[in-house]
This record gives sequence, structure tokens and C-alpha cells, in this order.
Amino acid sequence: MNYSVNNLTQVSDCDALLAWAAKEKADLTYKKISEERLTTKFAETSQELEAVLQGVLAEMAATDTIISVLPEGPSKEDALNKKTRLEYKKFLLENRKESYGVVALLEKEMDLARVNQEIAEVEAFMAAIDAKKQTLSA
Repeated sequence: MNYSVNNLTQVSDCDALLAWAAKEKADLTYKKISEERLTTKFAETSQELEAVLQGVLAEMAATDTIISVLPEGPSKEDALNKKTRLEYKKFLLENRKESYGVVALLEKEMDLARVNQEIAEVEAFMAAIDAKKQTLSA
């Protein structure tokens, strides 16, 4: 962006703006580190959730097969109880997937990209102010 640095007439104004921009950059750098860690965590969690969910689905299919061949009795009741627990586990995993799955990962990746762009813009601002300061000092 083109900043109206030509309006600056004092080195002290440049110094004040550079100090402010340095603080902004430090804050954004801290935010970037946080976003990077969250993005990494979401990437790992989304893969883990998907793997566990596939395992639960496979176990549910096997349990359904067992239930279909078992005669009425305690063994079939145990298998039905296991199926209920697996359905609940599947439900919980699908809910976690909404919060930590691929969609959430992509949102975090976008947040990280946005912070990187903000840092680049603050650096461009600082370069423009510094260049003007150099002309005022000369």
C-alpha cells in the first residue's frame, strides 16, 4: 500500500511510528507462533480422528455381522451392548471431527496465512517510514 509518508516532517514522528510498528510486529509474531502451533495440532488431530473413526466403523461392521449370526442369549446381549457403545463412540468422534477435523484445519491455515500477510504489511510500513526518516535525517 502507498502510505502518505510525504506528510511526515519530523524524525521524531518517524521514530514514534517505527516504535508503534515494531510493537505491532512483535504482537503479530507472537500470534503467528500460536497459529502455527494450533495448525500443527489440528493437522495431527484431524489425521488421528479420521484413523480412529475408520477403526470404529470397521469394528461396528464386524459387530453387526456377529449380531446377525448369534442366537438370542447373553452373548447376543453383550454384542448389542458393544454396538451401542461403538455407536456412541462414533457419535463423539464425528462431533470432535467438526471441531478438529479437516475443515477446522483449513480454517487455521487461513488464519495463519492472514497473520503472515499482516506481518508483511507491517514490514512494508516500517520500510516506508524508515526510508522517509533517512531523507529527513540527511
